[in-house]
Amino acid sequence: MAKLDLVIFGASSFVGSILARYIAEQYGIDGDLKWAIAGRSEPKLQKVRGSLAKYLGPEAGKLEIILADASDMDDLKELCNRTRVVVSTVGPYALYGEPLIEACVETGTDYCDLTGEPQWIRRMLDKYEERAKENRARIVHCCGFDSIPSDMGVWHLQQLATERNGEPAYKVEMRVKAAKGGLSGGTFASMLQLTEEVLAEPEKMKKELADPYSICPAEHGFHTHQRKIFLPMADESSHRWAIPFIMEAINTRVVHRSNALLDKAYGETFQYNEAMLTGQGIKGFLLAWGMNLGIGLFLMTALTGPGRRLLSKHLLPKPGQGPSPAAQEKGFFDIRFFGYSTHGELIRTKVTGDKDPGYGFTARMLGEAAACLALDFHNRGQKKGGRGGFWTPASLLGEQLLTRLQDKAGMVFEEVKD
Repeated sequence: MAKLDLVIFGASSFVGSILARYIAEQYGIDGDLKWAIAGRSEPKLQKVRGSLAKYLGPEAGKLEIILADASDMDDLKELCNRTRVVVSTVGPYALYGEPLIEACVETGTDYCDLTGEPQWIRRMLDKYEERAKENRARIVHCCGFDSIPSDMGVWHLQQLATERNGEPAYKVEMRVKAAKGGLSGGTFASMLQLTEEVLAEPEKMKKELADPYSICPAEHGFHTHQRKIFLPMADESSHRWAIPFIMEAINTRVVHRSNALLDKAYGETFQYNEAMLTGQGIKGFLLAWGMNLGIGLFLMTALTGPGRRLLSKHLLPKPGQGPSPAAQEKGFFDIRFFGYSTHGELIRTKVTGDKDPGYGFTARMLGEAAACLALDFHNRGQKKGGRGGFWTPASLLGEQLLTRLQDKAGMVFEEVKD
């Protein structure tokens, strides 16, 4: 059997099926990117393949199906030996993700996913990073809405700052100006899983979640205090009211890891924080406090056993459920970055997308990260082409990924004046 470039593992999941459609539409079935879908249920995978016929006609029938169970190491290694890159949509990763990481590391297979679980990433680093380096397996986590807009948005701004001022911005603030989209059952399952781990080991998890450098290499040497936003505030950068951004916990850590892996390209004392904007004036103030109260009630409910059961059984979507195709099409996001230089100059940039950020556009981001890893960085003479280990999107894929996100996915990175 021919060697594949890419296998989508968990293709029958909610995001996996959207990803399969995106790859099919963007790259075809048998074009430059040789790919297949994989999972444990043949009927579900056949259903995914059948759905692609709506877009590709009878050519969809040529798409290969690979059967593999997420808990069977022999299955996973056999899958890995068939391909250059595995992209996983099987979450919560803290529950189901480790065996595939181990299989990729042991077989020297490149890997990417869309996890937003920092505590799981830390465990994978501790257990498998050295082996990944030895076997030249490149592992790239967080290739969805968490955390490509943040990671690549900061990388893009710092390129502008360095080109213009000869040095990076010493501080960058990210603000979600506007976004419309839904959350799937898988996302909520990951959030509830993190809550379970916090309750099981409160002291350990409290310390880990309080450390903004928790997934940086051990020798990172960063000590700068990082501002964390806990309550609504009048934001000086945007002149709007702002509240804590729920994905800050993973995004900030990915950005700091990128800085470390890029040889401290953003500086040893680099500062970074995130927030979500609610508007100006009294309307923005009231919305900020109302949204903050809602988030607080959700978290308080999730901290109790009965509350988690109530959320899981009756209030939250189940794994495999999520926004409808129509809702995904109506979604969007507009994220702003404010970069401060030692010369007093403020650089403003924005990152935008025209689909539901968590699903319609996450599939695009994950798909292009996987294609970039498979086509641009697999033994193609790139600077980091042969270096195994655990990377971030910006630290490994950089300019090539930015180009793909703009040219193929329709994601926009640009400087703005206000």
